Amino acid sequence: MFEGLTKHLPAIEKAERFGSWVVDRESKGTMDDPIQMPYVDYVTTVTEVDQAIYGFVDEHPEYKLTHYRDILEHNGLEWDSQAMSEADVSKLSGQAVMALLLGAVRAERFCDGALLGFFEDGSIRRWLVRLREIDEQDGDEG
Repeated sequence: MFEGLTKHLPAIEKAERFGSWVVDRESKGTMDDPIQMPYVDYVTTVTEVDQAIYGFVDEHPEYKLTHYRDILEHNGLEWDSQAMSEADVSKLSGQAVMALLLGAVRAERFCDGALLGFFEDGSIRRWLVRLREIDEQDGDEG
């Protein structure tokens, strides 16, 4: 079920970086020459994972991922970078892991670089590994 996401694991595991900050050091900050706010220029792998997460959400309304914060809370997790990064996902359901992934990409909307943090600290990789385990368990039952 999660192959569309877990297929990105090899690229994540071999990536040397996931993005870099772009900081405007050339503009003067005047009306005629405004400063561009800093942002992260993500590598293709991150963009593809982001698109795969949103694709899964669209293709699987039965997971009710539009309520990802409620799902996290139901699983004893907060929508907070540190809490999400430190979460023990070893026993979480696919829905809960998907809520973590969606929470991470949604965090980027409110805080530039939030998604970069989840990639750099290994959280995204761990969460995708858990989804692969769930797929393998489901395959054993079939």
